[in-house]
Amino acid sequence: MAALKLSGAVKIGTSSRECARRTLKKVFLVKTSTRNNYLGSRFVKRSRLNSVVKNCGLVSDGHSVDSSNLEEKFGSTRDQLLTEGAIALSGTSTEQSPTQDVQTELIMLSLPAIAGQAIEPLAQLMETAYIGRMGALELASAGISVSIFNIISKVFNIPLLSVATSFVAEDISNKVFPETAERKALPSVSTALVLSAGIGVIEAAAMYLGTGPFLSIMGLSTDSTMRIPAEHFLKLRALGAPAVVLYLAVQGIFRGFKDTRTPVLCLGLGNLSAVFFFPIFMYIFQLGITGAAISTVLSQYIVAILMLWHLNKKTVLLLPSIKNLQFGGYLKSGGFLLGRTLAAVLTVTLSTSMAARLGAIPMAAHQICLQVWLSASLLADAQAASGQALIASSFARRDYSRVKLITHVALKTGLATGFLLAIILGLSFPSFAKCFTNDSQVLDIVRSGLLFVSASQPLNALAYIFDGLHYGVSDFPFAAISMMIVGALSSVFLLYATPIIGLPGVWSGLTIFMGLRSVAGFMRLSAKNGPWWFLQDSQENEVAIS
Repeated sequence: MAALKLSGAVKIGTSSRECARRTLKKVFLVKTSTRNNYLGSRFVKRSRLNSVVKNCGLVSDGHSVDSSNLEEKFGSTRDQLLTEGAIALSGTSTEQSPTQDVQTELIMLSLPAIAGQAIEPLAQLMETAYIGRMGALELASAGISVSIFNIISKVFNIPLLSVATSFVAEDISNKVFPETAERKALPSVSTALVLSAGIGVIEAAAMYLGTGPFLSIMGLSTDSTMRIPAEHFLKLRALGAPAVVLYLAVQGIFRGFKDTRTPVLCLGLGNLSAVFFFPIFMYIFQLGITGAAISTVLSQYIVAILMLWHLNKKTVLLLPSIKNLQFGGYLKSGGFLLGRTLAAVLTVTLSTSMAARLGAIPMAAHQICLQVWLSASLLADAQAASGQALIASSFARRDYSRVKLITHVALKTGLATGFLLAIILGLSFPSFAKCFTNDSQVLDIVRSGLLFVSASQPLNALAYIFDGLHYGVSDFPFAAISMMIVGALSSVFLLYATPIIGLPGVWSGLTIFMGLRSVAGFMRLSAKNGPWWFLQDSQENEVAIS
């Protein structure tokens, strides 16, 4: 039970001022859920008007208090009492809509995140364009090496980014800092930085020393003309792995601070430097693809340095004590997300492998559809990351009402985004596909994939939003296990359906993959015994004036 005294005075009538003052000293009794002692900001107002009026002595027991004159006389007083109580309990004005506030905050976090996710793919396209001018051999050699680098980075780095976002947001919410403190000392930040440094060095050593085995796994034989250029390029790119892991971890830390603008600034400046480095190293110094690799690595370290410089303004960057580090939580949650990421990557890789078995033309069409499909998903992924940061901070404070509101807004916004993408791609994809190829046979197959690319976007958006919600409440075990099960079921469909119905079987398998992820997310939010139990709490909070 919680009680809150209302102060103030309301003029009820000349002959009843004393009674009004006594009434204002009454308290609001709030009955909360039996499952928690948290006082929500949303409640049902039940005013006992009859008792208030009769206690004031304005009417006798025999008269009805429902008369129009009496309602008109006391209508404003009653509304003022309830309004003041609502403001005092929730801390917000009734003129402000909580839903609009959450929606605005979600959008303001999502827009920079979308820009940040688009910068690196654009930088890679720029690198590809410069290398492509040198010839097909150089382009093919660099392409294989970049694919190896990207796969390793995605599998091991994305889990650290996601875990850092949730842990930092929770750390900030759970700690009380002096109002004058501009820089915060957070164990979650120190742990993320230490882990990123260690993982970065391990990745660099693995790629540098294991260049040969990695290229062999990708099907590049030792007598291939691409072998030597690819090995040289991958070894150089491996030197940038520590910087990439570090700035991805720092990006997750900034998201925990609900700051998605600073990473965009750093990524933009760092990748802009590559624009100047490419022609200098590749053409002026005549280093060829070696110059391209050096340019990319330098830009990656510039991004990492800029992010650390800005992070130093928000938190204390000192060598932490071992006892203050949160290795256990990071490794446990990161381990679950590592399994989840592997399941997702293997499923998408299997789809590409099944498409490749159908021949060069179907494979080319599939590659175009897949890249557009995945690129469109970046929009929902950015929204999911923003929702994760908002939910993590509110969930750590046990502000379940706000978590519920953020959840509803995120799902509605994500679904609207999915339908909008479906309409845009449905209208523009047949023409847009001509930007990738002029081959009429490939374009005919691409047009047949229109339904897959466009109609599946709402499912894609929901799947990513559900991921962000799971991460926000640190439900990493479910996110990992459900992804492994969904990936296994989708892979079985891909293996059996593709030989029978061809490329539509591949696209159907990927659609089932995203659909099952959405179903799993909905089931988790509907469970009464999971971290989302408060969504199912049927008991409503009540407020009474007694």
